[in-house]
Amino acid sequence: MYDASNEYKIIKDNIAKYNPNSNFDFIKKAGDFAIKYHDGQNRASGEPFIVHPFNVAIILTEIELDDEAVAAGLLHDTVEDTTCTVEDIRAEFGDNVALLVEGVTKLGKIPYSTKQEQQIENLRKMFLAMAKDIRVILIKLADRLHNLRTLQSLSPEKQLEKAHETMEVFAPLANRLGMQRIKWELEDLSLRYLDPVAYKEISDHIQIKRDERIEYLENVKSTIQKRLDEMGINATMSGRAKHFYSIYRKMYTNNISIDEIYDLLAVRVIVNTINECYTVLGMVHEIYKPIPGRFKDYIAMPKKNMYQSLHTSLIGPGGRPFEVQIRTWKMHKIAEVGIAAHWKYKEGISGVSEFDTKLEWVRQLLEIHKDMSDADEFIHTLKIDLFEDEVFVFSPKGDVINLPAGSVPIDFAYAIHSAIGNKTVGAKINGKIVTLDYKLKNGDIVEIITSSNSKGPSRDWLKIIKTSQAKKKINDWFKKENRDENILKGKELIEHELKHNGIQTSHLNDKNFMQPILKKISVSSIDDLFATVGFGGIPVAKIITRIKDECRKNISVNNSDVIDELVNVSSKRNYKSNNGIIVRGIDNCLVKISHCCNPVPGDDIIGYITKGRGVSVHCKDCENIINASDIDMQRFIDVWWDDKNSENYSTDIQIIANERNGLIIDILNTISSIKSSLNSINTRNLKDGLVNISISVSVMSKEQIQKMIKAINAVESVTSVSRIKH
Repeated sequence: MYDASNEYKIIKDNIAKYNPNSNFDFIKKAGDFAIKYHDGQNRASGEPFIVHPFNVAIILTEIELDDEAVAAGLLHDTVEDTTCTVEDIRAEFGDNVALLVEGVTKLGKIPYSTKQEQQIENLRKMFLAMAKDIRVILIKLADRLHNLRTLQSLSPEKQLEKAHETMEVFAPLANRLGMQRIKWELEDLSLRYLDPVAYKEISDHIQIKRDERIEYLENVKSTIQKRLDEMGINATMSGRAKHFYSIYRKMYTNNISIDEIYDLLAVRVIVNTINECYTVLGMVHEIYKPIPGRFKDYIAMPKKNMYQSLHTSLIGPGGRPFEVQIRTWKMHKIAEVGIAAHWKYKEGISGVSEFDTKLEWVRQLLEIHKDMSDADEFIHTLKIDLFEDEVFVFSPKGDVINLPAGSVPIDFAYAIHSAIGNKTVGAKINGKIVTLDYKLKNGDIVEIITSSNSKGPSRDWLKIIKTSQAKKKINDWFKKENRDENILKGKELIEHELKHNGIQTSHLNDKNFMQPILKKISVSSIDDLFATVGFGGIPVAKIITRIKDECRKNISVNNSDVIDELVNVSSKRNYKSNNGIIVRGIDNCLVKISHCCNPVPGDDIIGYITKGRGVSVHCKDCENIINASDIDMQRFIDVWWDDKNSENYSTDIQIIANERNGLIIDILNTISSIKSSLNSINTRNLKDGLVNISISVSVMSKEQIQKMIKAINAVESVTSVSRIKH
């Protein structure tokens, strides 16, 4: 059994600093329970698995969570990775801990057609649990943070997958919850794997100039401290360098060098009152010249994540820019640990109302995304709702409204109320009439013009709005107002596309056939499906794809009449053909790579049993596969790439570039550097001095194609590069 005496001491010492009434025996009971169930399990690094839950619990004590949350942190993997059940947890530790553990347990045992679908459902489950108890996401963030700290033990593919998911979901969530310290570490750890070259460049630059930076900041701090003493203000100061990912974003978004970043160096001043914050601001502006347009007052206008502070950029000694952040101790606590600084389990009954108000966005997020079935759209809208970029605008009464950057007056109208959005006919910005696609700017005073004669929102608004909240409210209006019309329109659209694709429309009347499809897109009936398609809530193409997927599942591809058409069927075992393809259950049959999509190793592929010409291998996203009829689907067969394959495959790439001398030579040299051979090249002049270059190359994998595209994209004058699938 694992000896956790050292971990227990750290947890006990941490809790003693903020919760003298802690029931440590309860926490130790949870730890011992986890040790017992995880006994014999190891992580990818080879260390005992139980090390991970204890580190998660330690992180939770660092953000000062209560006994139940720390216990749940110790138990959070027992249900997912051992024979333990939620009922076992409930019996030993009560309903609250069981709820927390269940909330962070992934839906791994439920079958989903794609990994993206599973990711969506896991996130939905997490948000649902999070709406009931915010501690769920705090445990999940601690879990992800420790996993990233130990990511080096996983394969490169897993490292990239975890880092991408962290940047898309968990870092923005930490930011939205105001947990800056965890957000920064999640981003920096992810960057190390997503762009290791840039990470090392920034790390080396920061390290090389470390002594110089410390000396510079100490000089500035000394000057400010002297004035603080003269003014009788008791303050605490610290100096810091900007975290790596923030530097990375500014460098690559604005195309500037690291030395051009104004707030690379920062001094933080923490005082006791808000009045002192503004007094210190005036003082530093007297000492150092402020940089125009670089002052932000997040005290008067807090961020959505509750962050409050004054930020000002100044020209320091030697003309070097730096930033000063000024806040109170309460603001500093919230800036560091966000929602964990004042959640209701600390505040008691009196804090419940205020706390629930701060979490209303979680419930709104859940409501907005509950009907979304497309993985790309789900992640895209989630990022808009969670990322920090935002604008602060004012209503005519002076109320501050926070919206995502890029929002238009329609977003503002729906943020006020659905009824205002639905009756919007125009807008004024700072007293002047503007078009409804005007991009709101910080400080704009927005007045919405409404009319009782308005017929409701326009479908064109869906093309210009930014917020998912506005999109949902507009779609809800169309759903409700024109339901009968939408049902008829949606039914016609789906039936037309089914006929066009050679698929029987009778599938729509088969409840057993349609039920899995309805469940995946979160609608309860076939009429709801028709209505949703009718008002444009789901593209008809996505429904047709779902129906095709279901058709494939319901058709036996091992139909003996079809299989017998394959030549030289001599046995039923896996066989590697000359093209490096394994055909499920078939030995020694002709296999050819389809020229319509030119699949290469790494592409998802499927086989099509031709009449007398063996198996033709296509990409699964090939138009000929997507548009297959019911009859054609009976001829599909599973195929996959042989891991030992060393074949070369032909693929086509299209390049658009500004014409110049030496362009073709530079492209050919780039192809050669990727260790690929050129089969053919064709060029065609376009308008405005552009040239279209089509090349056919031989490659060994999809990864090599992606590497080539990236390299050609970097060639001077090239504007776009893409793989061609005919």
